[in-house]
Amino acid sequence: MNLSRQIASQLKLDPENVEATIELLDEGNTIPFIARYRKELTGAMDEDKLRQLQAMLVGLRNLNKRRQTILDTIAGREKLTPELESKILAADSLTLLEDLYRPYKPKRRTRASIAKEKGLQGLAKLILLQTKDRRNIKEIATPFLSDEVPTIEEAFMGARDIVAETISDNAEVRQVVREKGLRWGRFTANKIDTAKDERGVYKTYYQFSAPVFRLKPYQILAINRGEAEKVLRTKIEVPERDWRQALNTAYRTDRRSILAEQLDLAKGDAAKRLLLPAIERDIRSTLTDQSTTHAISVFAANLRNLLLQPPLSGRIILGIDPGYRTGSKVAVVDSTGRVLDSATIYPHPPQKKKQETLNLLKKLILHHGVELIAIGNGTASRETEQLVAQLIQEMTDDNSKNQEELHYLIVNEAGASVYSASPLARAELPDLDVTIRGAVSIARRVQDPLAELVKIDSRSIGVGMYQHDVNQKDLRNALDSVVESVVNKVGVEVNTASPALLTHVAGVGPKLANNITTHREENGPFSNRTELRKVAGFGPKSFEQAAGFLRIQNGDNPLDASAIHPESYNLARAILGRAGLSIEIPPVERIDALGQWRAEEAMETLATDLSAGVPTIKDVLEQLVRPGRDPREDLPAPILRSDVLSLDDLKPGMNLKGTVRNVVDFGAFVDIGVKNDGLLHRSQWPNPPNFAAGDVIEVTILQVEAERGRISLGWID
Repeated sequence: MNLSRQIASQLKLDPENVEATIELLDEGNTIPFIARYRKELTGAMDEDKLRQLQAMLVGLRNLNKRRQTILDTIAGREKLTPELESKILAADSLTLLEDLYRPYKPKRRTRASIAKEKGLQGLAKLILLQTKDRRNIKEIATPFLSDEVPTIEEAFMGARDIVAETISDNAEVRQVVREKGLRWGRFTANKIDTAKDERGVYKTYYQFSAPVFRLKPYQILAINRGEAEKVLRTKIEVPERDWRQALNTAYRTDRRSILAEQLDLAKGDAAKRLLLPAIERDIRSTLTDQSTTHAISVFAANLRNLLLQPPLSGRIILGIDPGYRTGSKVAVVDSTGRVLDSATIYPHPPQKKKQETLNLLKKLILHHGVELIAIGNGTASRETEQLVAQLIQEMTDDNSKNQEELHYLIVNEAGASVYSASPLARAELPDLDVTIRGAVSIARRVQDPLAELVKIDSRSIGVGMYQHDVNQKDLRNALDSVVESVVNKVGVEVNTASPALLTHVAGVGPKLANNITTHREENGPFSNRTELRKVAGFGPKSFEQAAGFLRIQNGDNPLDASAIHPESYNLARAILGRAGLSIEIPPVERIDALGQWRAEEAMETLATDLSAGVPTIKDVLEQLVRPGRDPREDLPAPILRSDVLSLDDLKPGMNLKGTVRNVVDFGAFVDIGVKNDGLLHRSQWPNPPNFAAGDVIEVTILQVEAERGRISLGWID
């Protein structure tokens, strides 16, 4: 089966669409570009399906490359039989391939290889064949005695070593025992007697036992970490009936043979010394791979929802990066993110300059017309929240603010310190102290979470589970894919975007992003998409991939503000012409006309008349009605607050709105406006779960454990 049909079969896709998609990928097209602008060829696959296809394609190609290497290696040693070749060609996983290759793989010196050097392979063969000749044990072993093998006992010991390795290397045996272990094995973990775990981090696993198939990803990762820190000792036991059955099926002991006992001894040795330890490693590796894949997918899903949080644009915001000893940093930014003012305040211990702080904050708010206060959720966050709530109350009471009511919100500040010390922050905010830059980042995250968060290594944003325990390359690739997907889904205003944001546009990358901003600084804003071709390094392929995702507001061509690709401009004009409209008519005036016309027009007929695909026709029409629509507008806005709650205010049965901060296997952590996030345990989730990180949900208080700072939440339909 060729690759396209193999992938199509596994993903339940049309083989022709898969073949076309593989060609598009091999031509260097990006996933966002293919998903958005090549729907006719792909059968309108979404990005998730395209990435699955791409990953499977890479995996199968790597598998085939390894398959060919193994075939060439075994053939080079003149040991490739037609039967073995057929098995290797039929192997559908890397594990099975390596099992088949194992007997032919160069090994370090083993007990079996030493025995072979002593000439005992013939005796091992007799044991495996379960010879039934009439000779006694001594007569069978005598021909294999030598200066190196002086006794009958040593001869059989060496021969059994060869038999044990042969059994352990048998691909079918390994596969069966591995499958049995994954299905029926039992995983145990225990605390090492001399280990120190002062905070009881791994207490749950001090005496832990569970069937392998029931282990949860977070349990595997926690146990792995405990083992790495030498707190826990682990073991996987495959039931003896299962491994013995596998060995006896492949190597049947013939009780009529005088060598029956020798084979039984060899099988026991093979299992306990070679096979079971290897299978245990394989199972642990499989469990870890599955768990890390799951953990990465959780991190990616949370990151996607965090990046898609709706922006609160067009507001003047005061950002506070809370702290104790060194003070809290304050920055005021205008509606475009430009820094207007900054300061350091000391309302908390040890300085306790609370009144001085309140006076300074009032002055900044009134002077700059601040509309919203953003508080970082790190150290001293809740104390700062109480301060801000008092500030808002005082300003409301004395009517000193002649604007709309002032509110605040808590902002996830993860990664702000990483950004503050980065070369990008130094370039953007060269005149600000590194500590103030964090407050600027917090304020800007409210105005446009996506534009600000792309400046930070996604792994530093902290919305995952055991992120430091997974393969960092795989994690980075997954998170980079999420950022790329979201950036291109939202679109980028090319005349205001930072290099960090432009980097993630399909077909751009870091070097071209810098070239775009340099060209913009030297030549002024871009008037149309065509001018992008003047940027150094912006060749035809880059333009093809990127143009549809780069927006130009108020430029020469109204279509440049939309997600319509330049290659479809003529199609867009033709559609408008069919509707009796022109491109110069503002979108707000063409909505009703296009909506009525679209309801009357058959898409299939229109596609035939205009020589275009129905998916492209529909996408162009959508953009003509709502050009450059930001998909984040459809999501609920963040919760804005003016007062503060404490744990003492919470009572069972109380209903509150909260913001989902993180979603993991066992539950979701929800910010309900008190110092500690509440836990909405998985058992309380709706079925199916219909929320994600960043969502605003309504919950009820189930239980409050004030002394432990724990809040249990329930779901409200």
